[in-house]
Amino acid sequence: MPSEPWGPSKPLRGGLGGREASSPLGMPPRGGLGGSSPLGSSEHDGDQDAEIPAGATARQQLEAAFGLALRRTGSLMQLISHAAAERIGINTTDLNCLNVLALAGQMTAGELARATGLTTASITGVVDRLEEAGYVRRERDARDRRRVVIHAILERALRDIGPVFLPIVQAWQAVAARYTDAELTLILEFQRQTEQLLRDHLARLRDTAPGG
Repeated sequence: MPSEPWGPSKPLRGGLGGREASSPLGMPPRGGLGGSSPLGSSEHDGDQDAEIPAGATARQQLEAAFGLALRRTGSLMQLISHAAAERIGINTTDLNCLNVLALAGQMTAGELARATGLTTASITGVVDRLEEAGYVRRERDARDRRRVVIHAILERALRDIGPVFLPIVQAWQAVAARYTDAELTLILEFQRQTEQLLRDHLARLRDTAPGG
């Protein structure tokens, strides 16, 4: 749930992500819990109760609630990605590839394929569509003319994609402002560990054959 690259004025490192108004570490932001769940608190309180074992300790209840919050956030991010892609006028796969490319700055087709798990043939189609839309350009590597490098055209991306994500970026900034520096440092450290955990699990999923 890293920060969004299509920020108000310039790309921010980290990719697409977000969190609810309450702290993912169970600490309420300064001023208390003022916001409700984006999916509706009453509906998901029932989901939480259904998945917490009877007789669970306070720690187990907290961990279960935390896991459910992460699941809901992941689901919401997928929905936001679909809705944003539809608003921008490209498909979700293309938007995700553009996001990955924007974070790296430039990549070869092979590098982008490995980063996204798509085949090289699929990436060729993605890049063709993004290039036609004006979001990327292909260039020969000056040091190796056989190598083609794909560059994200950030100015165009910020013009077209920035406004779609600007409201949520501003909302994240407002949430962050409610935490102390120490709290944000703790949250950031957890976020970094979570990101690495997800990268490791993604690699395992890709390396393990179905049924293996």
